[in-house]
Amino acid sequence: MRTVHVVVPDSVDDPARPSGGNTYDRRVCAGLQDLGWDVRVHRQPGRWPHPDPASVTALASVLESLPRDAVVLVDGLLASGHPEVLRPASERLRVVVLVHLPLGHPVALDATGQAAPAARSAVRAQEGSVLEAAAAVLTTSRWTADWLRASYDLAAHRLQVARPGADHAQPATGTVEGTALLSVAAVVPAKGHAELLDALATLTDRPWRLVIAGALDLAPDHVTRLRATCARAGITDRVRFAGPLGGAALDREYAAADLLVVPSRIETYGLVVTEALARALPVVAAAVGGVEEAMGSVPDGGRPGRLVHLGGAELALALRSWLEDPGLRERWRSVARERRTTLEPWSATARQVADVLRGVAARSSGSASTGRPAGSDGSAGARW
Repeated sequence: MRTVHVVVPDSVDDPARPSGGNTYDRRVCAGLQDLGWDVRVHRQPGRWPHPDPASVTALASVLESLPRDAVVLVDGLLASGHPEVLRPASERLRVVVLVHLPLGHPVALDATGQAAPAARSAVRAQEGSVLEAAAAVLTTSRWTADWLRASYDLAAHRLQVARPGADHAQPATGTVEGTALLSVAAVVPAKGHAELLDALATLTDRPWRLVIAGALDLAPDHVTRLRATCARAGITDRVRFAGPLGGAALDREYAAADLLVVPSRIETYGLVVTEALARALPVVAAAVGGVEEAMGSVPDGGRPGRLVHLGGAELALALRSWLEDPGLRERWRSVARERRTTLEPWSATARQVADVLRGVAARSSGSASTGRPAGSDGSAGARW
């Protein structure tokens, strides 16, 4: 049995912090177990990707505790900003960095308050150093792999892609008129809720309702501004800030929706897009990052919704078209039903990740300097 040590933020199981990255980490670990891997999970406390020194020290201690040549999958939120920890670890371990969101991307830099040129340059240098030292870099979309290769001059063969899977669910029931809109994302500036509310403020002549499902405590000042926007536009009674949802509660919102709206400024893949399509729910989304990969198309080229550019009238026009054109709604719903049948399961994602880990393990050099056999467990990591 092969062993993999998986190092993730301790928020990975927190129901108050639902995210595509957390879902991916959990599902990959479960899928690797199903494939016969011994998965040892190390949950690291801290406010990643900007932890305090004690959290960085704890991360270093965990990696130092692992036996030489152990295969280690490290979430990029922990890894990408700390070459002083990851480069030494990569000299004795088989480290695979899982990049959900490149920390050096301009939108990520904006979201984390890295405004000064020197700070931005430092983040880029740190991430590039970590990825250069890793045995392999695993990404969740082709777009991310291409961006990392171009930004950090990484060899193409060291960048691997394992796109998120999807669980088929009952098709959404929604409404005949298509008035039930849904947004699923943490309420932070990068997720584009301000642009969405501005667009909807121009559509008060049409009936619609919006549910915003996402954490409200990550950027409270931003949430306050969004509520003020609703008040000024007279749409407060049409917008429900539902907070973070998961499990059955989120399933109910998907089932009741007609259209998912994803106005993010950056999505490396857009897991919520395939979650919606797994329910035959059409999508209007910003044409950023890997969203086009997630939305996909059907054999005749049709899309299950529309990709738009933010910063202009495209989002409002797309939503107006949806609300006013029954024929368009039926076309998008029909394509979404067809696209639903082509989605890959999470088991396929796990197999792709396993292939990367096996390739890294095959380059293992044998016993650790401590005398423990390679692949033995040298830590107190919990099984998933």
